[in-house]
Amino acid sequence: PMFQKKRYFLSIFFCLLFLILCSLPGILPEHAAGDALNTSVSFDLPQTLSEPRVPSAVIDPSVQPSLTLYAKSAVLMDAESGRILYEKNGYEILPMASTTKIMTCILALENGDLNDYAEVSSYASGMPKVHLGARSGEFFRLEDLLYSLMLESHNDSAVIIAEHIAGSTGEFADMMNRKARKIGCDNTFFITPNGLDAVSTSTDGQTHIHSTTAADLARIMSYCITSSPKKEEFLTITRTASHSFTGFQKSGEDYVSDGRTFTCNNHNAFLSMMEGALSGKTGFTANAGYCYVGSLRQEDRTFVVALLACGWPNNKSYKWSDTKKLMSYGLENYTTHTLQEALLSSSDLPPVPVCDGAGDIWNAALSETPYIKRDEAFVNKKILLKQGEHFQVQYEYEKTLTAPVRNGQKIGEIRYYLDDTLYYKESIHVPDSIDAITLPYCIRQSIRHFLLYTST
Repeated sequence: PMFQKKRYFLSIFFCLLFLILCSLPGILPEHAAGDALNTSVSFDLPQTLSEPRVPSAVIDPSVQPSLTLYAKSAVLMDAESGRILYEKNGYEILPMASTTKIMTCILALENGDLNDYAEVSSYASGMPKVHLGARSGEFFRLEDLLYSLMLESHNDSAVIIAEHIAGSTGEFADMMNRKARKIGCDNTFFITPNGLDAVSTSTDGQTHIHSTTAADLARIMSYCITSSPKKEEFLTITRTASHSFTGFQKSGEDYVSDGRTFTCNNHNAFLSMMEGALSGKTGFTANAGYCYVGSLRQEDRTFVVALLACGWPNNKSYKWSDTKKLMSYGLENYTTHTLQEALLSSSDLPPVPVCDGAGDIWNAALSETPYIKRDEAFVNKKILLKQGEHFQVQYEYEKTLTAPVRNGQKIGEIRYYLDDTLYYKESIHVPDSIDAITLPYCIRQSIRHFLLYTST
């Protein structure tokens, strides 16, 4: 019939017309596609979300309490997060005396075998007091040397350990510095394994003293008790009240007691001063003065205090007074939170239209809202916050996309701040793929619609 012929030719005409229009530039609807990368949404969430933590940052003196401390440099740190809760000259570089030995201990635990026998060199046997009195050619079990190191702070034991682990004290110092950088201590320079005052000139001509900052020292202790794979062994040694052992001599392939016995007693008085006292290490040299780094755990809160230049003789007790004052401040003011309390979800993100996207009806949009790549372990880590502290959350991503887009394509970021310092960020991604409207696509769609039209 004539009507069917007209219908047939009209369908061909409109399909061809549509095909031509699709293939010509500038005919399709105009979109602000060129601005897509510069289009973002940024806002602060209301402060009803919670209160968590942030990386270490210099604290504005106006927002922290005025605590009277003897130490020239002091830090109170949240051991789990590494956030500094209080600091007094916490980033000043100073000598740290025998607090050095916490790094010596953790490196020996991580790189050595506690059942190994370490030989005493003539250099090690010549270390000044405080020393074990080890004799050149004598042998000691590595485990016994670690008790000597941490309970009595013996300088010769530190050198024996260093030489056994690395071959020389110089190589061991390199290990110490590499470890310090790895855990985020950029203002620490180790020269000796025992903390005796020392000066060194590097290959680039720079002169360094054996030194750290209270912030770095607190970070090293936090690593030893929360993150190291040998944290339990570290705590066992540093919490032991007393340890006895013997020296050895080699007999063929065996080691036999040489008849000399030793007893080491723990001199960390803080262990009995406050409930939850966990670990610590004292130190003193003429240049460093009295130093201390200690930790405390109550319920799900773990604090670390680091003190440098906390008096000189006869002010040996100043470090205990400062430690208790800082720990009490932490216990009274900080509670546990996680970043989970402040997280955005995909449903909080507006939908994203796709310009020039190939869909069934000549347009397209993402089938789902963008998804967020998230580090679940990190967002569930504990952080200590005091009343009134909150995360600030900002996100920005492209409000309009231009096809083609691919599943997994990154289109934005969410950032979480605390104390105006970036704490954590996560990326926003496209949930599915959408092809662009191209000439081949137009041909396929024309044929499809033509066939559908003529079959009815």
